[in-house]
Amino acid sequence: MPRALFSVSSKQGAVGFAKALVELGWEIVASGGTAQTLDDVGVPVTAVERITRQKEMLGGRVKTLHPAIHSGILARDNDADMQELVEQGYAPINLVVCNLYPFGETIKTPQVTLDEAIEQIDIGGVALLRAAAKNFARVTVLCDPLDYSNALVALKNRGATDLSQRRSLAVKAFAHCRDYDSAVHAYLSESDIIEPADADVPDTISFGVQRSHDLRYGENPHQAAAYYARNDEQAPLGAQQLAGKQLSYNNILDIDAAWRAVSSFEEPTVIIVKHLNPIGVASDSTVREAFPLALESDPLSAFGGIIAANREVDEDFVSGLGTLFVEAIVAPDFSDEATQNIQRGRKNCRLLRMSRAFAGRGFEFRSVTGGLLLQRFDSGDPARAIMKTVTRRAPIDTEMQSMLFAWKAVQHVKSNAIVLAQGKRTVGIGGGLPSRVDAAELAIKKAAARSTNSAMASDAFFPFPDSIERAARAGVTCIIQPGGSIRDTQVIETADYYDMAMIFTGSRHFRH
Repeated sequence: MPRALFSVSSKQGAVGFAKALVELGWEIVASGGTAQTLDDVGVPVTAVERITRQKEMLGGRVKTLHPAIHSGILARDNDADMQELVEQGYAPINLVVCNLYPFGETIKTPQVTLDEAIEQIDIGGVALLRAAAKNFARVTVLCDPLDYSNALVALKNRGATDLSQRRSLAVKAFAHCRDYDSAVHAYLSESDIIEPADADVPDTISFGVQRSHDLRYGENPHQAAAYYARNDEQAPLGAQQLAGKQLSYNNILDIDAAWRAVSSFEEPTVIIVKHLNPIGVASDSTVREAFPLALESDPLSAFGGIIAANREVDEDFVSGLGTLFVEAIVAPDFSDEATQNIQRGRKNCRLLRMSRAFAGRGFEFRSVTGGLLLQRFDSGDPARAIMKTVTRRAPIDTEMQSMLFAWKAVQHVKSNAIVLAQGKRTVGIGGGLPSRVDAAELAIKKAAARSTNSAMASDAFFPFPDSIERAARAGVTCIIQPGGSIRDTQVIETADYYDMAMIFTGSRHFRH
């Protein structure tokens, strides 16, 4: 008589499947609560304890971890293994039905304790699945109730599952164990990957993530999309959505870019982002005062943009938006009046409360064909970077303030990136262009008359002096850039010719 072992946390479909197996002449062996569930509805079942001759131990932590169970699963279909089972008084197990403790669901519960989470780390179930999957040449393993019906069809029609089906189910079981272990690892380490002890990047990456939010579509309506997270958060990015429509794929990307950028500023700052690029950045004594300065940088492109503020957004801030169409506002908090104002007058505008600033630690990933790229976050100039004046004229204090602000802002603009700034606000931004001189010309065009007495920042070196010449003609008086071009001498000479001050930072900030 073929034997099936049932040990399931989710009882979905288990009773009906077990009844069908009994009708086909199978013996059902089950552990703990599963055995009780089957017995309660009249399914003939043999308790695991009768097979192992050992009661459950440690409050149920040890049930199926016994040679009587695992040798029955792992025995190969040959005379030697089968004879050894007979000598030990054991019998082969032909089918394993197992799903794991609900660890993922447990850690989603608010205020779940560490002890409660640990008790949902399955040991015996993972061992059963791995053993059965390893021996798929003889054993069928089922970890998903949705697979019960197909297995039953094969058993009814042919008396057994075929090798191809068993192999496919084994792959699914190994994947289930992998994802389960990844979720445990991510929860306990509070990280998707293990930080390397002696290297800049890890040897292996383990993603403990699950589908958290379905999205209407991706970048375009014909592309399916979803958001994945370590926990089932209230909204993507760890935010709390207070108002507005469901976030889209593009919204999430822009909000992430905006929040990363605004988190790098300590003073009250507002950043407006469109298509992953900052189009206006300004700092002031309050975010209400900073917003119109950021908007003035590029009011045309701000239509349909994302606004990020690093201080609470109040009713005055919302009133200051005027008639500007805004896709989303992200901030550490919103006053009740601001939230109500948005809900009344801008029902589609998303409000996202971020519980913490972007710290800039850890790693970021990009998918490419056949693999992933990993790098540490760019959190600003490395400690070894030293700024130095390379022109005859050193910057005056007001120029230095503008340059430092422009330098921080340009680090968040897509390459090639040029930022013009006056004081603590941008007046023109050019980014995402294949030519640096084109980026400079775009920034100058956006700034218009405000380019006079402004500072220019470039995320990478100037390969030719042409951008310097255009900046000088537009009234730019100082420049901050990494340096490192083979034509640095020509670039410096051109700056000297126009009596411009120039600083080399020694640090590049590409954003592809």
